Amino acid sequence: MDYKKTNAPSNTVTRDMMELSADTGNIYETVAIISKRANQISVEIKNDLSKKLAEFASYNDNLEEVFENREQIEISRYYEKLPKPTLIATQEYIEGKIYYRNPAKEKERLQ
Repeated sequence: MDYKKTNAPSNTVTRDMMELSADTGNIYETVAIISKRANQISVEIKNDLSKKLAEFASYNDNLEEVFENREQIEISRYYEKLPKPTLIATQEYIEGKIYYRNPAKEKERLQ
């Protein structure tokens, strides 16, 4: 997933939690949904970054000189400038892109 194309803000935004929790009716459930999605996004970003930086890995035990690769620095800067995973997850939640379910509530509806 290309996280640069998301329209999530890159800085912190104050949000009305009552408005955010209108779908679930519970602020804590909404925060749990957003946090779980943020963890998923964080893992995806970390894996992408690790794959890209693995190409530049040096397996020599040479301590004489640390070689800095310009491409490696640019990749790191790209990932540093991305919005934080919590901001991306919150934006996805607002846009309705997150699928979630609560098995306890589904069980209550069936009874």
